Amino acid sequence: MEGKGYLKAYYGDESGFSLDPCIPYGWQPKGEYIKIVPKKSQKINVFGLLSRDSNLHAYSSTDTFCTGLVIACLAEKITQKTVVVLDNATIHQSDDFKDKIQEWQEKGLYIFHLPTYSPHLNLIETLWRKMKYSWSKPHHYESLDILADAVEEIISDIGKKLQIEFSGLKYFTKHKLSIN
Repeated sequence: MEGKGYLKAYYGDESGFSLDPCIPYGWQPKGEYIKIVPKKSQKINVFGLLSRDSNLHAYSSTDTFCTGLVIACLAEKITQKTVVVLDNATIHQSDDFKDKIQEWQEKGLYIFHLPTYSPHLNLIETLWRKMKYSWSKPHHYESLDILADAVEEIISDIGKKLQIEFSGLKYFTKHKLSIN
């Protein structure tokens, strides 16, 4: 149905980026030492809606995302019949959120909550992993301003320079991004 233009499906979730990098491993040239010093910092929080064709709508803030912000972001998506897939985070299950569901359905926006403990079913989790583990570079963690610029640049390149293609449960990227 989605591929035929009948409806649009988005996968939504929040993620946070801070100067305390989450880099599980890395490679460096022989004899060269790459150092990333973890620093406590404010977080850059991002709420994103990602479709299978890499159409991304992202909203970032240094404020903590709450139900009200997610509701405001979702309200902008009602342009055609749309399904938004979300996890069961508290802000997606609050009374304020549930109160909007009937209104959204009348306008063509439907919410589908994933089963508990199944983040692997939310395609936007792939985007967050790529942003944190592949596309972020060590120098992005020098300051919060540099990190914020890198996050915004990566976000703006999704669907253009960066493309995640989903085929079953596998993914690959078409282009590699080098942010200097």
